[in-house]
Amino acid sequence: MNNNNSPLYAVIDLGSNSFHMLITRLVADSVQIVDKVKRKVRLASGLDDKNHLSEEAMARGLECLSFFAERLQDIPKDNIKIVATATVRLAENRNVFLARAEKTLSMPITVLSGVEEAERIYLGVAHTTHCTANERLVLDIGGASTELTLGSGYQIKEAISLNMGCVTFNKRFFANDYTREQADAAIDYASSQLEQTANKYIALGWQQVLGGSGTMQAIAEVLRYQHRQVCITIDVIDEFIEQCIAVSSYPEINIPGLASERKPVLLSGLCILRALFKALKFDVLQLSSGALREGLLYEMIPNSHEVSIRQRTLSGLVKRFHIDQAHADRVACQVNNLFEQLNGDWPALGAAHLDMLKVACQLHEIGLLLEFKHHQKHGAYILQNAELPGFDLSDRSLLIALVALYKADIDVALIRNASLFTEQETKKMLVILRLAVILCRRRQDDVMPSYQLTCQEEGKLTITLPSTFVNSHPLICDELHQENRFLPEIGFSLSVQAA
Repeated sequence: MNNNNSPLYAVIDLGSNSFHMLITRLVADSVQIVDKVKRKVRLASGLDDKNHLSEEAMARGLECLSFFAERLQDIPKDNIKIVATATVRLAENRNVFLARAEKTLSMPITVLSGVEEAERIYLGVAHTTHCTANERLVLDIGGASTELTLGSGYQIKEAISLNMGCVTFNKRFFANDYTREQADAAIDYASSQLEQTANKYIALGWQQVLGGSGTMQAIAEVLRYQHRQVCITIDVIDEFIEQCIAVSSYPEINIPGLASERKPVLLSGLCILRALFKALKFDVLQLSSGALREGLLYEMIPNSHEVSIRQRTLSGLVKRFHIDQAHADRVACQVNNLFEQLNGDWPALGAAHLDMLKVACQLHEIGLLLEFKHHQKHGAYILQNAELPGFDLSDRSLLIALVALYKADIDVALIRNASLFTEQETKKMLVILRLAVILCRRRQDDVMPSYQLTCQEEGKLTITLPSTFVNSHPLICDELHQENRFLPEIGFSLSVQAA
């Protein structure tokens, strides 16, 4: 708990592959990132066979920390956490490095045990990633260790850290070149290290698998760049492994969307991830929004368990962009009404769809702060680029489509890019949102009509309104009729009737 009123917080993570510094500001109960610094130190590559950290690796790390020290000067010490992970934990001469590092930073450094690291990673995921499942498995592949944690909500049930990571694996299996035999050997070795843990975890069970390490983020970024569904499966991993071993060494890797700094350790990370899929027998991994640094950060933030991460993010956006909360709630009320009326006709839509629709109601006018004329385009841009803790890439793509298309022209390409639900489900969600917005056009609660919406045939909607409402609200009724200019683009039509 902090003992001052400063809104600034800093977390530094001395990782085995990279050193990270995260600086945030607490604004209106939401966390705003004000700076991120990352340096590829590759500390783990400096460990020899006797786990002795080389002078060259320590020098790289200390140079990086001298950069970080400059930024810490104006942040209260109670609001700073600095930790070291697997490589420093393993190094026999870690005290030498830590003494120099603490002198450089003028701050103490905590060396996390493997279990402590796994627990903080899990809490980082819990604080930043919305999860509808009760039980979840969180995975993280670092430079020198891999963490596996089972938990529910903020409660941790099992946590373990294994001494295998993308930097150490790269040094062990891919020091000279890439071959199928080397990749298979790396996967087999990782699988053998996972065997005992995997059996225990499988017996305990989970409903969702999440991960946010550099390897997983790199895969997601490639899929997004290539306009593919951001869904990490074993087929995707195998595809990228094949592309890696098709070349002789990492500089020759040519995967569109892959950052150059990730190339040296991509194949080793993929092999560990492949072994995790194989040993733990899961099919899909969801990318998480946070990990170790976020876990450390939220430990310092007061009352961080009391407000859900999504609600904290939404509240921050509403205040920052001066969204009309009363109107957003009004539209959400009509969305709920329309959703319930179509429940029998559209049984594929469930609680998860309604939850995301209500989020879209809160954000559909987020671009109005900039200007009215292009506010949907501005809203989509904001959602594309804003920090949205609690919303992963699939959530974000859906929200972008709904906000950009909630009225007027419909761009089907945006719907196809929304990968959270099926394309047809997304189209139905959009129809519900568009109708709710039209019905709330007057922005007054006391003029909401009693109406009925049905879908007798696939795509053919009928809305029945009281004749008194039809007569007194010609503009709303005309806009409902005008929807037939746009809805056929996604396979729907609307008939408007007066009761």
